[in-house]
Amino acid sequence: MQAIYLVKFGNSKNAFEFRDIKPDKPKDDEVGIIVEASGINFADVVARLGNYRDCPPLPAIVGYEAVGRVDKIGKNVKSVKVGDRVLAFTRFGGYSQYVLQKENAIAKISENMDVGKALALATQYSTAFYACSVATNVLPNETVLIHAGAGGVGTALTQLCKLKNAKIYTTASSQKKLDYCKQQGADVCINYTEKDFSKEIKEPIDVAFDSLGADNFRKSYKVLNRGGRIVAYGASMMTDAHNLFTKAKMGAAFGVYHPAVFIMESRSLIGVNMLRIADYKPETLKYCMKQVIQLLEENKINPHVGKMYAAQDIAQAHDDMEARKTMGKIGIIW
Repeated sequence: MQAIYLVKFGNSKNAFEFRDIKPDKPKDDEVGIIVEASGINFADVVARLGNYRDCPPLPAIVGYEAVGRVDKIGKNVKSVKVGDRVLAFTRFGGYSQYVLQKENAIAKISENMDVGKALALATQYSTAFYACSVATNVLPNETVLIHAGAGGVGTALTQLCKLKNAKIYTTASSQKKLDYCKQQGADVCINYTEKDFSKEIKEPIDVAFDSLGADNFRKSYKVLNRGGRIVAYGASMMTDAHNLFTKAKMGAAFGVYHPAVFIMESRSLIGVNMLRIADYKPETLKYCMKQVIQLLEENKINPHVGKMYAAQDIAQAHDDMEARKTMGKIGIIW
């Protein structure tokens, strides 16, 4: 069996190395899984570029999710058995043909569930569900703004907020992506490379979901309604910063906010980091995973799979995601 190790920061062609692995025996609360496919997320790209401080020391196996079949279980594991097909939130370690993970980060899935759609549930849809139904609750008929609407979490947020009958604004970087957002259920789609969304939106936003950061965050806050919430779950614009000066400049572009202002205007700033939820509230993570699995089984959501690459094409997959050429979920097949 093999795993893909991140051995060097920078260019994807030189960053990864395939290495043989020998799986350890599961601990009492762990499950050993023979992996069918591994998911790829933008956080993996940020880690490869050396800009993700949670990334383990190199050489490291990155990756947040895997779909596979239970091979071994620890003596205390009750919710799955050997032979079950499962989805695992791996919290690094996903780029591997074999993963060990605690039972509370694993959920059983059906035999006929599409592997790409299943991969989308662990990180993208669980993040989106947590963001719009746990960290805050989007209420029926509220107005929401979803940035990077053609991405994995953006797609998930659009579908989940549509279930709540929200009016949805999305931003994206091309006409193709705008058309895609419309197909997912967005009501108003704005090309952020051509127009300033904060000037295009003429009504107050109840909830803004921001994954870009920098001045995009500040503009999102600007259009918030009283009683509005801004949910930040990323800062992908920071990946374009190639030196400390640029990073500092982008960091300052977020703006400065005082708690008194939030109180006076009844606005909320909510940060979402699913790694922290996995670390400190694993049962909440499992709850989110189970909820989105059920929604998919009930055909209430439909994850879009952009492309599933061969494992050997990991560098190309990273390049495509970094260049923002992908829409929906991407992953690798072993």
